Amino acid sequence: MFDDDERFIASTKSEIDEVIENSLRPTSLGDYVGQKKFKDSLSIYIQAAKARGEALDHVLLFGPPGLGKTTLSHIIANELGAQMKVTSGPAIEHAADLAAILTNLGRNDVLFIDEIHRLSRAVEEVLYPAMEDYALDFVVGKGPAAKSIRLKIQPFTLIGATTRAGMLTGPLRDRFGVLGRLELYEPNELSKILTRSAKILNIDITPDAAFLIAKSSRGTPRIANRFLKRIHDYADVLGTGKIDEDITKKALKMMEVDDLGLDFIDHRILLTIIDKFAGGPVGLDTLAAATGEEATTIEEAYEPFLIQQGFIARTSKGRVAMPLAYEHLGKKLDESREKQLQKIAKDILPE
Repeated sequence: MFDDDERFIASTKSEIDEVIENSLRPTSLGDYVGQKKFKDSLSIYIQAAKARGEALDHVLLFGPPGLGKTTLSHIIANELGAQMKVTSGPAIEHAADLAAILTNLGRNDVLFIDEIHRLSRAVEEVLYPAMEDYALDFVVGKGPAAKSIRLKIQPFTLIGATTRAGMLTGPLRDRFGVLGRLELYEPNELSKILTRSAKILNIDITPDAAFLIAKSSRGTPRIANRFLKRIHDYADVLGTGKIDEDITKKALKMMEVDDLGLDFIDHRILLTIIDKFAGGPVGLDTLAAATGEEATTIEEAYEPFLIQQGFIARTSKGRVAMPLAYEHLGKKLDESREKQLQKIAKDILPE
């Protein structure tokens, strides 16, 4: 079994990624590459809030990991000229913990809560009046003598980040005025990010190499920057230190990552479906047993990208390898099977 945190193309954050991202993080919307539609809207909201001297509406950022939700939250605070307090859902265990954080915020400050979907229900109950009325409600005493006390707090902006927006409760989600879904990046956008990162890190990289890395980065800046550092290591040892197209191809091959960002585990999953189960459908538990991976790991770490790129489809009967998987792996797809897959595609995406 292979730990997803050890994969080059894993989008989860490691300690090394934390160091890299902190050094490369842009500080203004002008330097932030990608997400243009949301970025343009956000710029207007920030300017309006600053002109009125008010706190920006609460912001919910959601999307796959590694797309820059934390980076964007820092940029929002910088653009507002506000102080930012950073915490996470799992770190706020009790309602009193959240109350302590909120009472220490200054006027129009920013509170960033990562993994906000993991807040407990008791903590959420404290957050509701804080978000709506900038107030905290406490009950003092017990029984007939109990009294409800409302404590006013400074206006603030809550920025919540999550990879699982569907796990947020309805009442919490409805209290966010600005919703930002971050999408996977195009290779051209990732090339710009890589060029900027290389300049900051004093790495010599050619445009062709940057684009090749971008194509293999699964639309994720975190993976692109991770590749940049690792391929630079290869360039220093096997080349002249300059990252060109040739050294990039060699490095990606040694890391077992192809030009579409699929690694050997992705290949193993696709080949297992095609070779051992005639292209599917195959159940998740059976696929996990055949590949030696945990079913939850396949479902949460590997499968989403393969589905997004059209390599596999998830049906009621199990996982099915689609024509793109056959084409990418150089596998022959007979005519009858292709018709079956076309029917599956129509059932999944009706016209």
